[in-house]
Amino acid sequence: MTTVAEVMTRDVRTMRPEDSVVDAARCMDELNVGVIPVCEGDRLVGIVTDRDIVVRGVAQHGEVRSMKIADVMSAHVRCAREQDQVEKVLSEMAEAQIRRVPVVDGDQRIVGIVSLGDIAAKNPDDEIDVAMSLGDISSPAEPDRSEAGAQSQSQLQSQH
Repeated sequence: MTTVAEVMTRDVRTMRPEDSVVDAARCMDELNVGVIPVCEGDRLVGIVTDRDIVVRGVAQHGEVRSMKIADVMSAHVRCAREQDQVEKVLSEMAEAQIRRVPVVDGDQRIVGIVSLGDIAAKNPDDEIDVAMSLGDISSPAEPDRSEAGAQSQSQLQSQH
């Protein structure tokens, strides 16, 4: 059985909650990634994705240039540990419909990140598990049918 430590990416770039959303987007572009762990010191406090920037920043009519990462990041983050079995992490990723998971130690210090791509590239034996997880992750989620979601949808339609 393969552990997360065997497939994860180490020495990941992190940002701070008070850094700007624009800087996070630039960093993602520079690194060609869609996620940046957010840390205070070396302790993980959240994660920001390209989707967070669009959905929580741009789509909410925010002034993105003045936004901080703390304004759009996800503070409750699913994490993995280096000793976790890849199969277990793949299952959790599929269930949560996420493609990447930060790897932390016992003190919530970030030690890396593991993605579906890492697992597929570094452990071909998990090819079927990766494919199944990707299928689960890619399944459409239910649309936001709340009143706020309906208002946002009608605002978008009236703008076109």
